[in-house]
Amino acid sequence: MAILIPTLVGVFLVLLASGVWIGLSMMATGIVGLELFRNLPVDKILGQSLFNTVSTTELLSLPLFILMAELLFRTRLSENMFAGLAPWTTRLPGRLLHINIIASTLFAAVSGSSAATTATVGRITLSELDKRGYDRDIAIGSLAGASTIGFLIPPSLPMIIYGVLAEVSILQLFIAGIIPGLLLAFGFSLMTMALTLYRGTSKAGGESYSYKDKLDSIRKLGPITALIVLLIVGLYSGFASPTEAAAMGVAGAMALAALSGDLSLVALRDSAVSTVRTSSMLALITSGGAFLSVAFNYLGVPTFVVGVVTDANLSPIGVVLVLMVLYLVLGCILDGMSMIVVTLPITLPAVVIAGWDPLWFGIFLVVTIEMAQLTPPVGFNLFVIQSITKEPMMRIARSVVPYFFVLLMLMALLITVPDLVLWLPRML
Repeated sequence: MAILIPTLVGVFLVLLASGVWIGLSMMATGIVGLELFRNLPVDKILGQSLFNTVSTTELLSLPLFILMAELLFRTRLSENMFAGLAPWTTRLPGRLLHINIIASTLFAAVSGSSAATTATVGRITLSELDKRGYDRDIAIGSLAGASTIGFLIPPSLPMIIYGVLAEVSILQLFIAGIIPGLLLAFGFSLMTMALTLYRGTSKAGGESYSYKDKLDSIRKLGPITALIVLLIVGLYSGFASPTEAAAMGVAGAMALAALSGDLSLVALRDSAVSTVRTSSMLALITSGGAFLSVAFNYLGVPTFVVGVVTDANLSPIGVVLVLMVLYLVLGCILDGMSMIVVTLPITLPAVVIAGWDPLWFGIFLVVTIEMAQLTPPVGFNLFVIQSITKEPMMRIARSVVPYFFVLLMLMALLITVPDLVLWLPRML
């Protein structure tokens, strides 16, 4: 192992630095490891691993949820969300700034993608908040933080990938993410209130809305609320599996687009092309990670790591604290999906031997991925916001810092009270 692990790490880093796609980098690392350190038919192992991964039924929900989000992105639902939520936030310190958080939470329930949530909500809210004179730093920070909720509120793309690779029920992962996701949204709202009170901008905007406006807002929020209810009832009543719920979501999104007059051949074509691109990227990353996991097993890496953890006599909390630091560092150089597939073959056995539930670890991983979305230089949400606002990256990164601490507090809460994750799946 003294030669094997440095060799594999070196090969992987060299390939990444050379600009090779991360999925191909993981496959190549696995091939090099098996060719150098084991006498095995690598071509057959690679072919079988790729076939097993891409033919997994659970992965079918991935492109369907992406297609649903793409269809909704091209309708007027996002604009209606701002108009529909505005009358209900004016009594809170920070007023319309909370729309970033509430709209991100709602869109997360039909998207599953943090980047899609950032782009969709940001294009509507940031310009409107600017026009009304709201604190720009808080507007940017609250959007960047709240858009990460898309990974915790089901349906969640990282949960689907984790469930497939870790062989954990995707439906149970979806259920487990509900309470942490709502707690995170509440934490972001509290942080927004605290920041606006501290900076003296808690009553910025000065909007006023009548009861008629509130009644009209219910009509505007009705379609997306109906789609959310459809997905929740389908999933948690046992009527539909995650894949079937995703198909229902696509049908619902097409129906809403048709009713709003936004369903056209151009919109369908753009949605389909974007879905194929995103799904292909995720399929390549997942396939590469699955093969690397198989290669690690043949090379004995997980067994070695478990032995190191056992010999170190770390407490269960000590193990996850070490992993949290590791993932925070990795989040500066890898995107969230890649973090899952690269590290899971090594970290999951160590976590299980330390006594943690794989279901709990899935939510732990998702929260670390949310942190990775906000850490430069690779924080993807930061780049999406920069493309919308044209602000310097340093200003965006500074605006996100308070909301990053909310994620850290949620992580501390999940470690000290694991039942926040496990209670609801057990009840259902």
